[in-house]
Amino acid sequence: MSYRLKAITREEHLAFVGTRPSVSHMQIPAWGDVKPDWRAQSLGWFDGDGRLVGAGLVLLRPLPKLKRYLAYLPEGPVIDWAAADLEQWLEPMLAHLKGQGAFSVKMGPPVVARRWSAEAVKAAIADPAARRLRDVEATAHEPRAFDIADRLRRMGWQQTEPGGEDGFAAGQPRYVFQVSYAGRTLEEVQRDFNQQWRRNIKKADKSGVKVVEGGYEELTAFYDLYVETAERDRFIPRPLSYFQRMWNVLRAEDENRMRLYLAHHEGDILAAATMLTVGAHVWYSYGASTSRKREVQPNNAIQWRMMCDAHELGASVYDFRGITDTLEEDNHLLGLLRFKSGTGGEAVEYLGEWDFPLNKVLHKALDLYMCRR
Repeated sequence: MSYRLKAITREEHLAFVGTRPSVSHMQIPAWGDVKPDWRAQSLGWFDGDGRLVGAGLVLLRPLPKLKRYLAYLPEGPVIDWAAADLEQWLEPMLAHLKGQGAFSVKMGPPVVARRWSAEAVKAAIADPAARRLRDVEATAHEPRAFDIADRLRRMGWQQTEPGGEDGFAAGQPRYVFQVSYAGRTLEEVQRDFNQQWRRNIKKADKSGVKVVEGGYEELTAFYDLYVETAERDRFIPRPLSYFQRMWNVLRAEDENRMRLYLAHHEGDILAAATMLTVGAHVWYSYGASTSRKREVQPNNAIQWRMMCDAHELGASVYDFRGITDTLEEDNHLLGLLRFKSGTGGEAVEYLGEWDFPLNKVLHKALDLYMCRR
């Protein structure tokens, strides 16, 4: 089957997203408004009967002084990745984006390749011979993912290698941690938590930690903690305006799209976090905390409240987002992997991000620029 691809309206795009059980928050129309430095466009795939059967949010970033663009579909597009005619889905997209002036296309197929249970992750961390999660035997493999990867390579797509010593790619994380809610009560979900997690939730409650939802005005309190967290965990913080824009545009699309939570204790705000929801998929998006009063366990308290609310919203999965691929003790991100795996979920590897150079000279120049950053 051949597919016709064209630009679609935000309304058409949002209606299509509403028919899917899980779509990345980076593949909804409002996400384009979160990224004002990019020009956003909603694309739609139509079958022979004129039905909208696929959609994608593409972000176009201009090259300085040139009317040429990097086209980026983060965690997308939303198409039938298992289709035997995958070429018929992707070739019209490349042709359309080339016509828009794109010199290179980057996408992140929402296709799971492997999964590791919490027990397997725990054993890997304890094994001195295990250096990276990717080299540890997975609990489950998704055979179709490797077939899709082979087909993409034959079509000329190039896989982006997991970047940096911590295993995070330059774009979106290839490795995430998720807790499945499908057909499970909250009691069953908590039963899979390790002893430390259950103990910390009880300790936070007994210590008087109160987790509340915040509004736009509380974003400044979140941001103060976020800047402290950035300094402690050695990353460059986004500006406050980024989170204010996120709040405004995402909640304008759906009031449950973004929520803010704050953990209070005796007049102090000790932790804060944002939660995003699209359909039955809920993400822990950004987290922040102070180094003070850690003994009252505000981070466990805030996550448990968010997990409870996600369950109430009808989530099928609670997604902790990115985890490190490295298992070495001296890596500062290993503690975050231990924290997330304590919930008894599973580490998940996606296919990662893929590039298609439409202009090899400009694509190579971009590669060199990114390597020097």
